[in-house]
Amino acid sequence: MRMLFILFAVALGILLLQTSCKHDPILPKEEMVPIDTTTNPVDTMITNPVDTMQGQPCDEDKVYFEKDILPILQSNCAFSGCHDAASAEDGVILDSYENVIATADVEPFNLEDSEIFEVLIDTRETERMPPTPTSRLPSDQVQLIATWILQGGENLICDPEANGCDTIEVSFIDFVEPTIQTHCKGCHSGMVPSGNIDLSDYANIKSHVESGKLYGAISWEQGFVPMPQGLDQLSDCTLEKLKAWIDDGALNN
Repeated sequence: MRMLFILFAVALGILLLQTSCKHDPILPKEEMVPIDTTTNPVDTMITNPVDTMQGQPCDEDKVYFEKDILPILQSNCAFSGCHDAASAEDGVILDSYENVIATADVEPFNLEDSEIFEVLIDTRETERMPPTPTSRLPSDQVQLIATWILQGGENLICDPEANGCDTIEVSFIDFVEPTIQTHCKGCHSGMVPSGNIDLSDYANIKSHVESGKLYGAISWEQGFVPMPQGLDQLSDCTLEKLKAWIDDGALNN
């Protein structure tokens, strides 16, 4: 009987020892981390921020680098002999957001310390950009770049076609002229316009519309040099609106 009691006590001790080693550690109360159920879990699989903005409407009060700023720089600055990647004049490359931020001395929220803005308004003809004999940027484009810097110089992205493409009553003043000014006029204006194609005013634009050269080039039709040269084709909606304006008589409206 005594031996049976000893064996029972030993077995009970082993059982208690095993169970005491298997429980999960308990954090002290002050170290407890509550689970946040108010937000969605972070998606760690997102690798391209552009993909997350598909369908995101543009805010008219914000300036978007890809939509608003880059086309101006590409048309007026980022070409051979100036500030494309191959030429990199003065070490400045203006063909992408990353290169602009890395080389163009952009100081977010501060115009006075942003060299990319200062050279646009420099009153000295030998110092200003674009350099002579190229015309200065229009005041509205200078203001757009200023606003972008004052808003933080961010790489904000949106989808201009998120709300559809309205091709009804496309206006030369409100759409066609600003589009050509942004994407084309940097090369096709001034004393020696590229390819002898001058798009500096309505009369010249209308002339190239009537010859078929304008739409043939921007729609990348066979037999025409694709424009903007060396850059992405204009968006489908932009082409549709330009075609609608041309089909309606290319009016100076």
